[in-house]
Amino acid sequence: MPAQNPVPPAVQLCHELLAWLIPLLDQFPRSRRFTLGERLESGLLFVLENLVDAAYARDKREALARANRRLAVTRHLWRLCLELQVIGIKRYEHGAKLMLALGAQIGGWLKSHQAGAPA
Repeated sequence: MPAQNPVPPAVQLCHELLAWLIPLLDQFPRSRRFTLGERLESGLLFVLENLVDAAYARDKREALARANRRLAVTRHLWRLCLELQVIGIKRYEHGAKLMLALGAQIGGWLKSHQAGAPA
């Protein structure tokens, strides 16, 4: 049986972030669940889709750049959840650390595939 390619670390981190975040979003107040909660979930799903696309693409840069941009928006939405008191400081800090780690993985992956770098 041929060996399968391992899941890139950024894909795994994004998956773990979503697995942690989705149950938390279900606890958001109804007034925020379908606005901030939906935007956070769909934003991170978009990031995951683009990371998986990058894992299979010959030229990974565009998919990684899209994922990176959407993650930046998601970070702002996450901070807004704290400011609107939808989440507590401990959950905010944990989520922010996960998003920071994901951003570092995406950034490193993107940097390794910049123009002139081998695919």
